[in-house]
Amino acid sequence: MPSFWSRTAALLSTGAAVTEARSAEPNAADTMPDEVRPPSRSEVVGVTPDRAMTLSTVFRAVQIHTTAIAQLSVQIERGGRVVADTPALVQKPCLSMSRSRFLEETAAALYLHGNAYWRRIHLDGAVVELVPLDPRKVQPFTDPKTGRKTFTYDGRTDWTTLDIQHLKFLSVPGMTLGLGPIQAARFEIAGALDARDYGSGFFREGGVPSGVLKSDQDLNGDDARAYRRMWHGRDPETGEPLDPEDSRNDVRVLGKGLSYDYLGLKPSDVQFLESQQFSTTQIARLMGVPSSLFLASVQGGSQTYANVEQDWIGYVRFSLMNVLREMEEAFTEVTPRGQVARFNIDVLLRTDTKTRYEAHASALEAKWKTRDEVRDDEGLAPLTDAQRADIDTAVPAKPATTPQETENA
Repeated sequence: MPSFWSRTAALLSTGAAVTEARSAEPNAADTMPDEVRPPSRSEVVGVTPDRAMTLSTVFRAVQIHTTAIAQLSVQIERGGRVVADTPALVQKPCLSMSRSRFLEETAAALYLHGNAYWRRIHLDGAVVELVPLDPRKVQPFTDPKTGRKTFTYDGRTDWTTLDIQHLKFLSVPGMTLGLGPIQAARFEIAGALDARDYGSGFFREGGVPSGVLKSDQDLNGDDARAYRRMWHGRDPETGEPLDPEDSRNDVRVLGKGLSYDYLGLKPSDVQFLESQQFSTTQIARLMGVPSSLFLASVQGGSQTYANVEQDWIGYVRFSLMNVLREMEEAFTEVTPRGQVARFNIDVLLRTDTKTRYEAHASALEAKWKTRDEVRDDEGLAPLTDAQRADIDTAVPAKPATTPQETENA
């Protein structure tokens, strides 16, 4: 039997991890050679990005990531210094959508499918527009002999790396497609889906009786059937409903040593709260979202302001930066040589107002920052001459602390 990683590589290399409704042809697999034939449906566990998004935890995780990325600006650096004029291609990559929507769709594709694709539109030899493509419709292929990479999209098979920019969530050697969290951990997500579906259909499809009639005597099948019909307000012989006046809420009369045991369940048991909490923690870890941002608590852990702030910093550096770096490299490839694209992540790392102002005051006192530099950090314009004069006149004189200093003053 093939190993998990070999089956995963085959699955991703053939594009079978996309939704079953988006496959190219219904019988396309029948014409494929055995070495590239997609795995059977039982091997993919029925987990697709669309189905995984029906879990509130997965949806929330993707929403957090895309919201964080969509609010970032992209700046161009040359020699480590920010270029004043950001190229139009970076300011608005796609003419048919805003920059934030462009970043949002790219991030969603990476987290859900493990891959994102930008169509490069050329004019006079230069890239003038980037159009995000549906990753479910793109199929990359790498020639094992030449290493040349081509793409199949929208009926065309001659797209190359000059036409399409391929972004990967996680690049694994030997795998043409990138590996995303849903594809890598589809068994865990399948377990969360099964627990959710079982809990929601517990009373409707679970087959668990609300109570049990017990007897200390032997009952044959006819007697058991008759007593069950009587309990439900039906004729013991025909099973027909009795007189409506005999309400099912009336007192029941039991004979032959019969007794009734109610099989009641606590609400927490019916909703599988412990299982849901475990799935939430598991998916938060899988998707790289801190529990504080996930609106969830981890058992045995305490949430303080300091912990939450450190969570946010760790989230940006070791979780979100994975996708941001891939997008930065993709932007860099379409910018003039010598320039580098960088996301401005200060908005995600900003501390509270009091802490930020104390840091500014310390920088001004140590004289390694000017007032205008501090104002620029806060998104404010440089001081005017009138403002500088007001600040200079408002600075109080240093108070005298000794009698000698008082006389000299």
